[in-house]
Amino acid sequence: MRAFFKAHRKLYLCLLAELALTAAFLLARGNRAWMNALETCAAAPVRRTLASVTYRVSFSVMEVLYTLAALAAIGYIVWSVAAVVRARERRRRRACGAVLGAVCIGLGVYLLSSFLWGVCYYTDTFQDRSGVRAEEVAPEDLAAVTAWFARNLSEAADGVPRDENGRFDVSLDEIFAKSTDIYRGAEALFPFLEQEDRVPKRMFYSRLMSAMNFTGVYCAFTGESCINVDSPACLIPSTIAHELSHQRGIASEQECNFLAVLASTTSGDPVYEYSGWLMGYIHLGNALYEASPEAWRLVRDSLPDTVKADLTDNNAYWASFKGPAADASEKVHDAILKSYGQTDGVRSYGMVADLLVAYYRDAAHEAIG
Repeated sequence: MRAFFKAHRKLYLCLLAELALTAAFLLARGNRAWMNALETCAAAPVRRTLASVTYRVSFSVMEVLYTLAALAAIGYIVWSVAAVVRARERRRRRACGAVLGAVCIGLGVYLLSSFLWGVCYYTDTFQDRSGVRAEEVAPEDLAAVTAWFARNLSEAADGVPRDENGRFDVSLDEIFAKSTDIYRGAEALFPFLEQEDRVPKRMFYSRLMSAMNFTGVYCAFTGESCINVDSPACLIPSTIAHELSHQRGIASEQECNFLAVLASTTSGDPVYEYSGWLMGYIHLGNALYEASPEAWRLVRDSLPDTVKADLTDNNAYWASFKGPAADASEKVHDAILKSYGQTDGVRSYGMVADLLVAYYRDAAHEAIG
């Protein structure tokens, strides 16, 4: 044992240091004031600095980084296996050293991720800072807000270009070009959201992201917002708004979905407004269907054919990717969310309806009468 320790002394010291830092983070995350200070004074400035560098190029640095990491992982495994085979008498020691090295690398990545992004799960949330809170939803309120969203969605549908089949037909160039100004309306309502935005990156591995059930990714390691551009274009504007909310240090997926709807529908741009109403309707419609399929059907039937075409196109696209890869990706993402205290895991995505009803309830009842 002593010989093994001497042979891998540096790895042991690295592991002990990482375990100490991990323990410190796990203990500190229960103190909201400390987490707010760490985010404001250290993590957020580092992310902004990283973004100022990575946005100097048009391609996704995140994808390059992840590709290199995957190749490095494969290379490490091959090198380790070869080293164990060559070791002969010391194969066990060599194998243990390889595993110890992998653990150190993995724990180091976790620590860096916790500093750059994990801290955001323990700071003041959007609900804390805005006063808008998800509440228990009364069925009549859910029905009213869903119907109101459907009405606004129907009106906005005529304001966007359509193809020969009546589907959303706006170029990606136009969508991305307008992305930097879409939060002005939301910032006027909630000044703490104010921030200078950069045009998100288009993902080269978009098709792969679809197979993994991702529409977009915010990478804290590079400070980039990256968008899956293979998915149906009708929801790409609101997806951009979602990822830009992560740029503001909002970690909760449900809060980011709410902000995507709010920012898009108050952007003043017809394309983003339509996409925002569409995203909001999808969340509300799913919730209403669970509560009352009959009420949902009445609202759904009120939508124009153009909106139905977009919904059908979106549903068909994602249905084509259902399978083991998407299920595995969801389980991994669920585990990551839960590791940072998000007890609902990916199920929290459906809870955005609570926030939408809480915020728009009065407006919906007043409009519908």
